[in-house]
This record gives sequence, C-alpha cells and structure tokens, in this order.
Amino acid sequence: MPARKPRLMSSRLACLAMLCSVAQLPALAQDRIYRCGNEYTNNAQVAKSRGCTVIDGGNITVIEGPKPATPAPSRPAASQGSGTSERSSGERIDSASQRARDSDARAILESELRRAEARLNEARTAYANGAPEKQGIEGRNHQRYLDRVAELKAALTRAENDVAGLQRELARLGGQPSGR
Repeated sequence: MPARKPRLMSSRLACLAMLCSVAQLPALAQDRIYRCGNEYTNNAQVAKSRGCTVIDGGNITVIEGPKPATPAPSRPAASQGSGTSERSSGERIDSASQRARDSDARAILESELRRAEARLNEARTAYANGAPEKQGIEGRNHQRYLDRVAELKAALTRAENDVAGLQRELARLGGQPSGR
C-alpha cells in the first residue's frame, strides 16, 4: 500500500503542473498589439510602416462590424418592367408616367386634406372658443378642466398645422386642390 501513495502523489503533481501550464497559455499566446489611429493590429511590419504605437497592459478584444453593402449594378430601363422598381437618379421617366404619378400624389394629398379638415372641424367644436362644457368632476375640480382645455387647444393647433402643411404641399404640386 505505501507504494501507491507516492505514485498517486506524483500523478496529482503532474496534473497540477499541466493545469498551471495550460492556464499560462492564453497570456503567452497574445502577440503585441499596436494602435494605428482607430485601428488595431498585431502585425509588427504593418505597425512599423504606419508608425503605430504599442499598447501595454491588458488584452484587447476587437469585434468586427458588418461590412458595408456594395451597390447592385444598375439594370437597363427596358428590363425594369412596369417602372415600379427603384431607379437611379440619372434615369429619366417619361412625361405620361410622371403626370400619372403627380395626379396620384395630388389625389392622395387631397384626401388627406379632407380628413385633416374634418379633424380640424371636430377640434374647433370640442374647443368651443376656449369655453367647452365642464364634464363630470370638472365642476368641482377646476384644474382638471383647465388641463382639458389646454389639451383641446393643443389638438386644435396641431389640426390647423396639419391642414396648413397639406395646403402648402398641394400648392407646391401646382395650383389649388381640384375639389374646391
């Protein structure tokens, strides 16, 4: 039995020595790191040619970001079909197609303007020139009433700004809305 103890002890020491040497490997595996502006390298030749500085102390982890997408080659206008796909800024659109797009845009803006005007009328009715009727607890809680009046005023201002913006956009397209 005493012969087993030295053998067991030597195998434990061997394992311990192996673990200690493995624990030292990552520290020894990392080369010197050089900083070149906002870039890092571990290539000594590149660092020397760029005049980089050595980073001392601590390991550096660099996570590479996504590569920028390369633009797809542009296709000729004939292969684009109905014209609904993306066009480069240099390509021309025929005038009939452009007029159709402009009329569609005008129709959309006019319908948006009608909806915005309806919201404006509702906001004006609710605001009642700054004196809407008190609701529920507002008869006893005047601050709550004032808060609601302020919210109604803000909604009225937003609706007025929406209508004005849509009217400016329609004027930019040329002329007044066709529904007037």
